[in-house]
Amino acid sequence: MASNAIEYINHHLTFWNSNPAPSRGFWSLHVDTFSVSLVLAFIFAGVFAMVARRASLENPGKLQLFVESIIELVDTQVKEIFHAKSKVVAPLALTIFCWIFLMNAMDMLPVDLLPNIAQWVGHTFFGLEPHHVYFRSVPSADVNATFAMSLSVFFCIIGFSIKAKGLGGWGKELLTAPFHTHNPIGAIILAPLNFVFQLVELAAKPISLSLRLFGNLYAGELIFILIALLPWGAQWVLGAPWAIFHILIITLQAFVFMMLTIVYLSLAVEAH
Repeated sequence: MASNAIEYINHHLTFWNSNPAPSRGFWSLHVDTFSVSLVLAFIFAGVFAMVARRASLENPGKLQLFVESIIELVDTQVKEIFHAKSKVVAPLALTIFCWIFLMNAMDMLPVDLLPNIAQWVGHTFFGLEPHHVYFRSVPSADVNATFAMSLSVFFCIIGFSIKAKGLGGWGKELLTAPFHTHNPIGAIILAPLNFVFQLVELAAKPISLSLRLFGNLYAGELIFILIALLPWGAQWVLGAPWAIFHILIITLQAFVFMMLTIVYLSLAVEAH
């Protein structure tokens, strides 16, 4: 429905916001990001639950073998990196990897598919003009979604650290690391500096997690949008190689997010 390339790009990069722009208050919800993420979460949970219920040792199916290979991959990484005992880390890592991969994989759909469906539904059932209907189908290209996931990991880091060291031990670590001294006066002098360094280190973890994932998927989404502006023949010539390469990106970014989460949780339970 766009009359030129700029309008086309802007339309595809605009979120379906719960509050119209003129009445937008302090907060608003990106309905497309939330809804797609929720559907993908149910798909992940449903498929894994179905495989678990139907698992067979004598005659495993292809889907069971595929799911088992993913679980084995994640479990191996957790055992190699996280040396403390926890029943949470492996399921958390598995959820992060599969969920983020599914969100990233939405970028492999045709650029106009879900936006056109949303426009048709909005026009047919709600009488909305197509150019007023927005829908972005890649949740991980929304910095709000990636930052929310990284904040969840951030709170897990603090929780694991307090559980392993106690509230007092964690508080002491904030004031005595990374610079140590046995001199009481020196410890008092270094405490504010250590605290600042610890805050910077803590803040850097969720920021690095969220911006790395967001930046890669936003760039990939934008490239697909630009390719969609080309003539039909050029779309296939350029789009097919980029799509093949992008499969590596969406998998790698999910894996990196999972690995960094395991590493951060491992560091949280180790004494400094």
